[in-house]
Amino acid sequence: MSDSRKPVVRRFQKKSPSIYPIHEYVSEIKSGNRAVLAKAITFIESNESTQFQTGQNILKELLPITGNSVRIGITGVPGAGKSTFIERFGTMLCEMGKKVAVLAIDPSSPVSKGSILGDKTRMEKLSTHPNAFIRPSPSGQSQGGVHRKTRETILLCEAAGFDVIIVETIGVGQSETTVRTMVDLFWMLAITGAGDDLQGMKKGIMELCDSIFVTKADGDNLPVALKTKNEYNQMLRFLKPSTPGWTSRAYTCSAITGEGIHKAWEIAQLFVENTKASGVFFERRKNQTKEWLNASIKDQLNQLFFENETVKAKLNVLETAVVEGRLPVALATTEIIEQFILSLKLK
Repeated sequence: MSDSRKPVVRRFQKKSPSIYPIHEYVSEIKSGNRAVLAKAITFIESNESTQFQTGQNILKELLPITGNSVRIGITGVPGAGKSTFIERFGTMLCEMGKKVAVLAIDPSSPVSKGSILGDKTRMEKLSTHPNAFIRPSPSGQSQGGVHRKTRETILLCEAAGFDVIIVETIGVGQSETTVRTMVDLFWMLAITGAGDDLQGMKKGIMELCDSIFVTKADGDNLPVALKTKNEYNQMLRFLKPSTPGWTSRAYTCSAITGEGIHKAWEIAQLFVENTKASGVFFERRKNQTKEWLNASIKDQLNQLFFENETVKAKLNVLETAVVEGRLPVALATTEIIEQFILSLKLK
């Protein structure tokens, strides 16, 4: 077969995509190529050094065109209908001409380490919309209710032209607060019966909320939902607002009827307008970047420490000594850190 008759092999379809030049990935992501965006996110999430470095190099080139989205974090107790709400809310935005990216975090099994990653199934309509991009990721060992690389993924989606980034967390819990450090506004979805919910609700979560939406406010459940909304508003009166200059309030909505869904977007727009005017919006993003840097340094130091061969060899010995009561924890800690520092000097 002559060269002119050979079948054309499209870019980014080979088994080893990391061999492509960085500028090709950058160009494709800028043009909104979702398949290439997904590959870049895979690189970002990878623990394999070559893929990780490729992802970081792509991100570095794209940084100048990031930061132009509205970032919304959504959490809520199991059964609050997070995926259903996001599907209705996201679809509405897409039909308004917005480009919406949903970063959905599925809990990983502590035993198998696996994750179902079923959010595309739960958001069937939204996942097929041409203006939407849904990226389910396993939480892994992250204690923040989000994947450890969610921040980088947000930036990649912004570079690809997405206007609204929605981060769906695993669910309410003390460890969920990490999401607050990477989004502009933080919403909690609640179910009816606030009197019972508030007894088990961690105060810290409510203090992080910019808005609370009582879901499933339709049919026979509507009167109870309205009562629940009022109870939350009474509670919020006694809490310090999460965002300076913004009064956190509770609302009702129904993903079935659509009631209150458009109102949620109006609230988001008002929030962004007010916080940008006051400067809070931009100051928060600066602080979040600083916090991200510090967290990243801690993560990499932690990884460097526990992967060090000297530490691996010494740790079991010290653990045994501590467990058997032959060595105080503080002295064991000092000893192994000194051994770690010495091993670095000898390299």
